[in-house]
Amino acid sequence: MRIGMIGAGYVGLVSGACFSEFGIDVVCVDKDASKIDMLRDGEIPIYEPGLEALVRSNVGAGRLSFTTETEEAVAGSEAVFVAVGTPGRHGDGQADLRSVREAAEEVARCMDDGYKVVVMKSTVPVGTGREIQRLISKHRPPETFDVASNPEFLREGSAIGDFMRPDRVVIGVESERAARILQAVYRPLYLLETPIVLTGLETAEMIKYAANAFLATKITFINEIADLCEKVGADVQDVARGIGLDGRIGSKFLHAGPGYGGSCLPKDTRALVSTAREAGVSARIVEAVIEVNEARVKRMIEKIEAACGGSVSAKRIAVLGIAFKPNTDDIRESPGLGILAGLKERGASVSAFDPKGMDSARNLFDGVEWCEDAYAAMEDADCLAIVTEWNEFRALDLARARGLMRTPAMVDMRNIYELDEMENASFDYRSVGRRTVEGSA
Repeated sequence: MRIGMIGAGYVGLVSGACFSEFGIDVVCVDKDASKIDMLRDGEIPIYEPGLEALVRSNVGAGRLSFTTETEEAVAGSEAVFVAVGTPGRHGDGQADLRSVREAAEEVARCMDDGYKVVVMKSTVPVGTGREIQRLISKHRPPETFDVASNPEFLREGSAIGDFMRPDRVVIGVESERAARILQAVYRPLYLLETPIVLTGLETAEMIKYAANAFLATKITFINEIADLCEKVGADVQDVARGIGLDGRIGSKFLHAGPGYGGSCLPKDTRALVSTAREAGVSARIVEAVIEVNEARVKRMIEKIEAACGGSVSAKRIAVLGIAFKPNTDDIRESPGLGILAGLKERGASVSAFDPKGMDSARNLFDGVEWCEDAYAAMEDADCLAIVTEWNEFRALDLARARGLMRTPAMVDMRNIYELDEMENASFDYRSVGRRTVEGSA
């Protein structure tokens, strides 16, 4: 079997590499010639654990190739996946579909007389599949193609595992022929008894947005509970465990912190609200989730101010973590960006370190000192703020850190240290949803 992948960004590259690992011949196309040149040379333009080895292995086996020509990806392919970006539009928050439409137009122009399934892998608003059907039908007879929806559920930092061992595969189709082709594409997962959810186009599109909105809601819910825990003397980690053991709730995404970010949850929640407004339907819960999450950065900055005696003006703050989560270099809508900006606005001097995200963030801020490691960032700091829970931040040498810092104060926004551990280390320690530890100077 041969498939084409339109777009060699995060979703397209991971999906294409994983499909080729299934034994399928995959041709990935991207307009960015420099990206294609990198991939042909064995270089990976994004950071994702395990991806480089997977790409090289399948390129070497002749199952995975890269091109700038859409025709090469479409020719001979039974299915053509569209995996281009759909960033949120300024103003209404709806997904920008220009790249999707352009890709669909190009695919339609390159299609021969054979039958193909055009599969939307990009996250698109409900109704987009119908629009793409109409667009392609201007170029091709309806019996020569079907449009399907196959949303992705990849978490950055663990995308390969998510693709190879998913909770489910969602396929939105309208014909048995299209269903058979996509079931054949995912046959290795079917043999592993992965649930395959067959739906209509609109339902598959809605599943993606509903899933991300629900995850964002769980994150935001536990963050509000964390704030309440701090006021009443409860421990949010114990609360999360206590409710997470309830099978109706589950423990995932119940980790209090600085709020959600990244390339998916912020834009997808806004897009869902925009779709609801266009449909004349209330989406008050999701609207509240967005509002609370956007206020979360301010709350984290206030924690740093409290650790510095009420103000960060003229104070040196060490920030560990800029990427929105560990094991990725993605800084899109990361809480770390808002925290850096807020500290600078309040007159702080900022030193920062992130294992993978610094190159992307470096050009966004003037006056931030970018350091070679965590300990370099701590030198003469009045407060240390842990924003992203990279593994290397989980076992810091606390005695060394205390010796480097001007004041032994830490704001742990990911709750990666134990309270008694910080008491023994004589740190003034603030976390999220737990009591404050007052260390000795």
